Amino acid sequence: MSTAIEWVLEMEIQVGQADAVLPLVTEMAKATQADEPGALTYEYYLDADKTRCTVLERYADNAAVMVHLGNFGAKFADRFMAAFAPVSFTVYGPANEEVRNALAGLGATHQDLIAGFSR
Repeated sequence: MSTAIEWVLEMEIQVGQADAVLPLVTEMAKATQADEPGALTYEYYLDADKTRCTVLERYADNAAVMVHLGNFGAKFADRFMAAFAPVSFTVYGPANEEVRNALAGLGATHQDLIAGFSR
């Protein structure tokens, strides 16, 4: 079975924050790519009317998730929460108790892999 942890986080953009989104997520993506080798996928998507944003993230394992969350908390959490309001947050894979506790504040729900493969 895979050790990868991934999630889909859907968010509404806070009123008056639309112009802050692109610079923020661009900075976050560059920092994550540069500083976190365990971050395998880190992609933001924006709807046509610029009111909703979705992020797809995939990490090699629980340790990589915790590195990301540490960096996120230290560098980006305040600006992120000012720009976005989480709507739905689903975590996939074998998230351990530490990861589950760390993501609980964002309302994360969890699903475990029961079959399939990744290439």
